[in-house]
Amino acid sequence: MLSLWAVMARENVQTKAVRLQKIIVRLKQAYPDAHCELDHTNPLELLVATILSAQCTDKRVNLVTADLFKNYRSADDYARAPLPDLERAIKTTGFFRNKAKSIKACCQALVQKHAGQVPRTMEQLTQLGGVGRKTANVVLGNAFGVNCGVVVDTHVARLSQRLGLTKEQAPEKIEQELMKQVPQEQWTMLSHWLIWHGRRRCSARNPDCMGCEIKVLCPRVGVPKATAA
Repeated sequence: MLSLWAVMARENVQTKAVRLQKIIVRLKQAYPDAHCELDHTNPLELLVATILSAQCTDKRVNLVTADLFKNYRSADDYARAPLPDLERAIKTTGFFRNKAKSIKACCQALVQKHAGQVPRTMEQLTQLGGVGRKTANVVLGNAFGVNCGVVVDTHVARLSQRLGLTKEQAPEKIEQELMKQVPQEQWTMLSHWLIWHGRRRCSARNPDCMGCEIKVLCPRVGVPKATAA
């Protein structure tokens, strides 16, 4: 019987996709309620929360937005807000000056170009200040149910490499490889399943390989043998 390493050595896009579907089946069973963990009630709130989530935990973002969303209810509210006030409101998320500028610029564009509404296309979203492809994917997939791509955060990047799904380092290239391996209707959920597994089981420094639901499908790339045993 071939080892997993031997199987991986022979993998092409199609065979890798078959292994990934087996991984997905097990992750769906392990995390049936997987979803975006940024608290929001509308697309604007999700857009703002996603901008704040850069280099910050979802838990911290949710603590900040609990008050932020009470005081800023529309794109116009953010667009008109004095920058120092916005900076103070989001300070504990880190990099607060840049984030405040991004949120204000983004919401000014929403008011000026989209009547204050969050657009539903990748092209329009990435033309907003402070919004890149990752943020746009989060909003499109979770606020509008539109699968334009795979959200590649630190967890998705790390697990994709650990699982032997890619050797790429750049998020954009990792995303393109993952998109080839799963049907489009699974792009948004693939991110959630990998993120939930990364947070709850497969940490960067101390993965729980013994209790892992997908250990028989994982080559444990980069995991020390003592940890993986």
